[in-house]
Amino acid sequence: MKTLKGIAFIGLVAALYVALTVPLGSLGYSYIQVRVSEALTVLPYLTPLAIPALFIGAMLANIFGGFGPWDIFGGSTLTLVAAFLTYWLRKTGKPWLAPLPPVLINAFGVSAYLQFLVEGFSPGLKTYFFFVLTVGIGELIACYGLGYPLLRLFMRSRWLDRYFQD
Repeated sequence: MKTLKGIAFIGLVAALYVALTVPLGSLGYSYIQVRVSEALTVLPYLTPLAIPALFIGAMLANIFGGFGPWDIFGGSTLTLVAAFLTYWLRKTGKPWLAPLPPVLINAFGVSAYLQFLVEGFSPGLKTYFFFVLTVGIGELIACYGLGYPLLRLFMRSRWLDRYFQD
């Protein structure tokens, strides 16, 4: 975050996350969702600048989700943890692992508070694991179906390498 390019990248990714979440409405919120913006969660595999970008983007997008502070702060913190883990996984040299942290963290983490916030569901183990399944499937679609091909594209084009060279 030392350079103007880095700050611009953070702002761009955060804004893109919001732009891919908010206009799609219920597709990006609730217990049955495919949050298209989650495709961007593979970016920490390429650059640590994506970590704060995703956190800021998730926090801003979650303001519009209707689940209040639990989602604004809790969901964004889960995104932050997943981003750190994705960045850490780059040491493995196995890009196919990059989408795994957001899938697992969101499936199990978001479901922990979502079961208390979604009307019509009584909290409990059955509701929790139902949400783990529905959120997890949505994350698999977004992170592996959209994010992994995006990651491979960036890795082939070496776009980020060229962008961050000083």
